[in-house]
Amino acid sequence: MKYKNIYAVFFSLLLFSSCTFFDPVLRENPEGEMPGHFSLTSGEGEIPEQWWKSFEDKQLDQLIREALKENFNLQEAWARLRQVKAVAVQAGASAYPDLYLDGDTSYGRQRSKGDTGTSARTVENYSLGLLSSYELDLWGKIRSEREAAALAVSASQEDMYAAAMTIAAAVAEHWTEIISRGMQRRLLEKQLRTNRTYLELVELRFFKGMVSALDVYQQKQVVEEIRSKIPLVEAQEQLLRHELALLLGKTAPYPLEISRRELPEPGKIPAIGLPADLLSMRPDIRAAGFRLQAADWDTAAARADRLPNIRLSAGALYGTDELDLIFDNWLLRLTGSLSAPLFDGKRRSAEVERRRAIADEKLMTYRHIVYTALKEAEDALISEEKQRQHIRALELQMDAARKALNHARERYRKGLSDYLPVLTQILSVQNLERNMIERRSELLIDRISLYRALGGTWMKDTGEKKGDIKDGR
Repeated sequence: MKYKNIYAVFFSLLLFSSCTFFDPVLRENPEGEMPGHFSLTSGEGEIPEQWWKSFEDKQLDQLIREALKENFNLQEAWARLRQVKAVAVQAGASAYPDLYLDGDTSYGRQRSKGDTGTSARTVENYSLGLLSSYELDLWGKIRSEREAAALAVSASQEDMYAAAMTIAAAVAEHWTEIISRGMQRRLLEKQLRTNRTYLELVELRFFKGMVSALDVYQQKQVVEEIRSKIPLVEAQEQLLRHELALLLGKTAPYPLEISRRELPEPGKIPAIGLPADLLSMRPDIRAAGFRLQAADWDTAAARADRLPNIRLSAGALYGTDELDLIFDNWLLRLTGSLSAPLFDGKRRSAEVERRRAIADEKLMTYRHIVYTALKEAEDALISEEKQRQHIRALELQMDAARKALNHARERYRKGLSDYLPVLTQILSVQNLERNMIERRSELLIDRISLYRALGGTWMKDTGEKKGDIKDGR
């Protein structure tokens, strides 16, 4: 009967410990003012989840999958996530009683010889001591710490998703740049052959006494200028391959299979939704939101720590003849201790203020990340739209330059003008050809930046250990 009363008191205190008085203060509109729409809203179609599949290149898909498995930054993010999960388990352990062996546990064995005619006798002596302790969560301190730790896990998970998002975009950008450098290299080789042909024609006219040596030297200068550009482009292409290999967790040089010879043409700008959609689609925003909530829970824990706390302790000690009763009489001693801060030099109140300041800092960080995400989306939209307008104007300029080259070449052939107009138009056309490749590469990178700025949920399909992604088709 005595033990039943003790059980009743113990479990009543456990139930009472579920009462909480310090919950975080809810923040209204923590993201600040959000615009109602983007500056450009005339998009068509939905954004594909695994957006790189819209480029219809199997090698790019394989490169991104490999990067999401082997990239060092992503593996570091997974390791940090495991650390935070372990901390959350430690924080959650405070909600349960501790049970461990105490110092009274002992074991002994003694053997003594019997009298004449009797056998030897062995006596075993042992005792088992158990201790248990539990802190009553009267004011919600333990619960607040547990909630903060759980939110830290969610934030770390979102950090991993953000890393995956960034890595996929970086791989696609390097893939684009490598194809662009290959196109420029082949164009320079073609221009070199064309300029050599022009040089042969000029030299032929010079040998016939139809033009001066100046025309020959001018054309030779163009030939050597084009020849000098080729090694630089080759070096840029190789360095980009080295950077891409590092993104894939490989050593440089690494044989990358990129056989595509032309850049894909990005379709029309997709329907991008509303700015408020970024709050749920961007993992960096979600991570900042979780950290803001965790800071509020930490503040609640610091406030609860200023109040008294009660810790219960239970102990039992059993000897040789009592172990058979261990499950019938498990509670022999129950004690409780009450501690309350009377004077601590304002240490606890200062901790509350520090936690509040951290929460305010996290609030500003959250708003900064939200506004940065809005800026990135707007930048990508404006950049792609203006890049398209620039390319359309560049195409008209190139058409005019080619017609001018044909006209200047015809006048030169007929002896109506010297070689300078031809040379000028050759340089203009060839510069425009190289410029067009660069502009189309930038247009594709602008689209990749738009996909990255808008975020997504495909990162949640990454594998737990290696970051592999499921096929979303």
